[in-house]
Amino acid sequence: MKKIIALLVSLTLVFACVGCGSKEEAAAQDTKSEGVMTYEEYMAAELDSEVVVETYVQAKQSWWDNMATVYTQDKDGAYFLYNMSCSEEDYEKLTPGTKIKVTGYKSEWSGEIEIIDATFEIEEGSYIAEAEDITSLLASDDLINHQNEFVSFKDMTVEAAGQDDSGNDVAFLYSWDGSGQDGDDLYFNASVDGATYNFVIESYLCDSTTEVYNTVKNLKIGDKIDMEGFLYWYEGANPHITSITVK
Repeated sequence: MKKIIALLVSLTLVFACVGCGSKEEAAAQDTKSEGVMTYEEYMAAELDSEVVVETYVQAKQSWWDNMATVYTQDKDGAYFLYNMSCSEEDYEKLTPGTKIKVTGYKSEWSGEIEIIDATFEIEEGSYIAEAEDITSLLASDDLINHQNEFVSFKDMTVEAAGQDDSGNDVAFLYSWDGSGQDGDDLYFNASVDGATYNFVIESYLCDSTTEVYNTVKNLKIGDKIDMEGFLYWYEGANPHITSITVK
């Protein structure tokens, strides 16, 4: 009996040490390199000042003319990289989870905080952010503190986005005013707790071949949905949705 107890104690200590090692490894991975800002320091930096951050690719929006637009995040917050210098070959390397060191300039456009004129280096490490449910923050001033993060919205109801040429309510619009066509951004509305909010399928991020794009095209007013996406900002919250589940 004493041998069995001793064995159990030994195994417990082994697993405890493994757990400690994992925590230490995770903590080391989150440690910023010399000269690299924490997220708090980045947010406190003046606009147009140079910033240096270490962050992890979450999704790629576009590549064109050796410039990439990328959604990134670490354990403390998110960084939107707009038109970052990037070869097509390096763009292929920016898979979700990839750790990069970014040097650029903090900028603001219509409320969106982003990094522009940036360059990057790929580093060792990987991190994929879990979607944080911020449904309860939609009507809160705290919503902006989650700007550019990977987030989710739960138990929402599809509302009319506008009207078609016949005056009938429709569940989505091509472009914000309905002037677009298939392949353009999709705009739609969803409500919770009596308030209605606007969402978008950014066609550069999720084009017309993606599941989420076609899910929106098949939405019906009154559908109950859950969503995930990135909390982009344009004159207010402008979530770029990447997945929708119709209940």
